[in-house]
Amino acid sequence: MKCVTNKIIIVLALFLLSSTAAASQTVITLDSCRSMALQNNKQIQIAREQQRGASYSRKAARAAYLPSLDASGMYIYNQKEISLLESDQMLPTMSFNAQTGSYGYNLVTGPNGVPVTVGGQPIPSTVAMIPKSAMTFDIHNVFAGAVTLTQPIYMGGKIRAMNEMTRYAEQLAAASHNTAAAGVICNVDAAYWQVVSLKAKHSLATSYVNLLDTLSRNVNALYAEGMATRADQLSVAVKLNEANVDLAKVENGLSLARMALAQVCGMPLDTVFVLADEDREIEIEQLPARSYDMEEVYSRRNELQSLEAAVKIYEAKAKVERAAMLPNLAVMGMYSITNPNLFNGFNKEFDGMFSVGAVLKIPLWHWGGNYNKYRSAKSESVVRRLQLEEAREKVELQVSQASFKANEAIKTYTMTRSNVANAEENLRQAQIGFSEGVLTADDVMTAQTAWLKANSENIDAQIDVKLCDVYLSQALGTLVPTQIVE
Repeated sequence: MKCVTNKIIIVLALFLLSSTAAASQTVITLDSCRSMALQNNKQIQIAREQQRGASYSRKAARAAYLPSLDASGMYIYNQKEISLLESDQMLPTMSFNAQTGSYGYNLVTGPNGVPVTVGGQPIPSTVAMIPKSAMTFDIHNVFAGAVTLTQPIYMGGKIRAMNEMTRYAEQLAAASHNTAAAGVICNVDAAYWQVVSLKAKHSLATSYVNLLDTLSRNVNALYAEGMATRADQLSVAVKLNEANVDLAKVENGLSLARMALAQVCGMPLDTVFVLADEDREIEIEQLPARSYDMEEVYSRRNELQSLEAAVKIYEAKAKVERAAMLPNLAVMGMYSITNPNLFNGFNKEFDGMFSVGAVLKIPLWHWGGNYNKYRSAKSESVVRRLQLEEAREKVELQVSQASFKANEAIKTYTMTRSNVANAEENLRQAQIGFSEGVLTADDVMTAQTAWLKANSENIDAQIDVKLCDVYLSQALGTLVPTQIVE
């Protein structure tokens, strides 16, 4: 009784351990893998930041329409003072002559009333003295400041072109972000279905080992009774060893595939998880034939949207270069302040004034530099347009190839499913014939190998259908990303 109780306790403990291990494994779906990859992928994060930067650049370009307000300040220390006179100055004076009704210089005259001259110059009788110190100003410490308001009036269309460039650059960044997201989804799907495929092949390899193990036991029993040869026994043993080696390879490949999927999704490589599709039959529905309009495909493809935005960016760049050849007009207002006071004899005080004006710049001659820049920008826009036309041709070819591969994948899957049914019936007949003694162990192993090949090809065909559908959706531009966390 005690022995039975111990056995029950052991069984319960093993059940609890297995339940705990199963609970510790996280079951994730394909959509969950996509979401995690889009959240954690570094290229997606880079594209997202580039999209934000393009948005900020557009806002900055829009601000160029509005007046700008700037403030500036300055301090200068000068070693010397400034003096407007070299030395004290003696200025002649004038007196009013009532007889002539005008002013005349006060001059030294001789007894004859004629002004006395020295070196041909008359000598003033009275002078006004201006000392040098009166015209000397202290400029050791100079303070200056200004507040300037500038409003562009006409800049040759440059501001409008810059706004167009930043708007198209924002569209380009958004298209690049979506292109990167679609690429990540394709990589995630490939890694996901690779794990599912290897898990199915692991189950298949395990079943194959069990078949060979059963056959090995039967042959050993027949050998013990003298109804089988040593060669039959050894050939089955070799085949069983080969099957065990293949099973180990599949297990290693499955572990590596799980790590690859974890890396793509941004999870730690040692994360233990179970995929929602790995422990169930892969469901393949007959996909309806997709009809598509290439113009609609062109409008959905992010790569083409990027090239279209690039064409418009270079066309706007040509407008910017053309603006350098046109007049520029802006009005401005300014309030400036200085210390020493320039308006009151350089007194040690602050004083200022308002100023308004306009600035007109007319390019006259630059030896063709600006015009050649304009022509260079036009050539770049032509190059981008040709690249867009070439990309449209490649997209049409890509869609045709993806559609063809998707249809071929469905046909291949239909044939492999039929082969599996035939291989299972062939294996059943071989096992019956071996049990009745009309077939040899080699015949059974041949049937088992055919069964393994048929099932393996069927698994590959199932995964190929899934991936071809993803690639076709990507080619058609309908591979919509799951929700991306901003």
